[in-house]
Amino acid sequence: MSATSAPPQPPPLRSLPGSHGWPVVGPVWDKLNYFWFQGPVEFYKKGIEKNKSTVFRTNVPPSFPLFAGVNPKVVALLDTTSYAHMFDPEIADKRDTLLGDFMPSLGYTGGQRTVPYLDTEETKHTQIKRFGLDILKRGSKLWVSELQVNLEEMWTAVEAEVSAKGSSSFASPMKQSMFKFINKVCLGAEVSKSPDIAKSGMSYIDRWFFLMVFPTININVVQPLEEIFLHSFAYPPFLVRGGYNKLIDFIKTEGRETVQRGMTEYGLTEEETVHNLFFMFYFNCLEGFNLLLPDILGRLFTDKTGLQDRLRAEARQNGGPDLNFDAVKQMPNIRSLVWETLRFKPPVPTQYSRARKDFRLSSHDASYEIKKGELLCGYLPLVMRDPVIFNDPDTFQPDRFVGEKGTDLLKYLYWSNGPETADPTATNKQCMGKDYVTLSASMLVAYILRRYDSIKGDGSKITAVEMAK
Repeated sequence: MSATSAPPQPPPLRSLPGSHGWPVVGPVWDKLNYFWFQGPVEFYKKGIEKNKSTVFRTNVPPSFPLFAGVNPKVVALLDTTSYAHMFDPEIADKRDTLLGDFMPSLGYTGGQRTVPYLDTEETKHTQIKRFGLDILKRGSKLWVSELQVNLEEMWTAVEAEVSAKGSSSFASPMKQSMFKFINKVCLGAEVSKSPDIAKSGMSYIDRWFFLMVFPTININVVQPLEEIFLHSFAYPPFLVRGGYNKLIDFIKTEGRETVQRGMTEYGLTEEETVHNLFFMFYFNCLEGFNLLLPDILGRLFTDKTGLQDRLRAEARQNGGPDLNFDAVKQMPNIRSLVWETLRFKPPVPTQYSRARKDFRLSSHDASYEIKKGELLCGYLPLVMRDPVIFNDPDTFQPDRFVGEKGTDLLKYLYWSNGPETADPTATNKQCMGKDYVTLSASMLVAYILRRYDSIKGDGSKITAVEMAK
């Protein structure tokens, strides 16, 4: 007879700690702490300390006074075990939860519930996500070559400005470069065909993005001005409609082959197609790159530990003469820098879902009864600093994901609405382009380190460059 081990026992059941407080007063107090007195990181840390638990009830913005229809009550999930429940479609309903219980006016998306607001059980979600995955697959043939063309153009301009003025801001040129790149590779649209879009398209997207999400984000401007003007009411979509409509017309005209494919091959209407293309590739992809890439470069340019020299050696010794995705896959330290940046500061810090049914949720040390309809909220900058999983979690360690142990940690890297070790499909909510994001960011780092023997600056500007000899 062979002995078999007993199945693991679930953690002991515990009453769910925390409180939503008094009506009106509780949400307002939590909102002020979240945005003003503490900030999101301290807000959740203090919640953990107070409740002696990484799972607890609280309130998240937006709330009273001018969000009467928004329910701020959530169950916060702040460790890797509890947060992983968000990926289970049997218990996690993602319908209209992109920004929690707050749903921006559909006027921001042409009257369409675009794919991030759709749940996996909705037929339209599968149609649209299959379409998006197909676009990325087709675009992969051009991805590397077009990325190299845009990097060459951008960094040549940056070098010229550093030579002429002593420094150069790279954040805005990088946005413009990625805007051209995403349009060409994903939408088949040449930005140069429209002078207005070439000049102002990126600023149209930025205004649209920030006005839509202002009630939910902390931008650290002077208080109480932020509370009064950014967190007290939702901005009406007519403020950005002009620029939005110009971009939609651009997609219809210059990306017409892609639009037609969405209609004929995936059964979408023209309006469903163009507004989802806008959201998938301008909001998810483009704005994601614009948030992530400066963070990575800031880490690289300001490091005082010799990181730049170590990674430069790897970039030049590994991968062969041609820089492409296969080459950067042979650069584990550069890839680890990208992953550690995503762990430390994910582009989308908060994820939500609603309990599809009553179920028992587990953390590392306890289980809790969750009721159908409760809103679950995971704050990723803390989830991915779980001390049970990550050694010295509050320290940025660029080589954290190197080697066998580092590779094993990737299953706890959740920046893409799923573990880094999983794949996006039409039936899950994981970021369609997650692998393109990490490989492209790694390629950017390798490109810079092959191009320059030395580069100095910070997260927004370059102050000195020394070309490779």
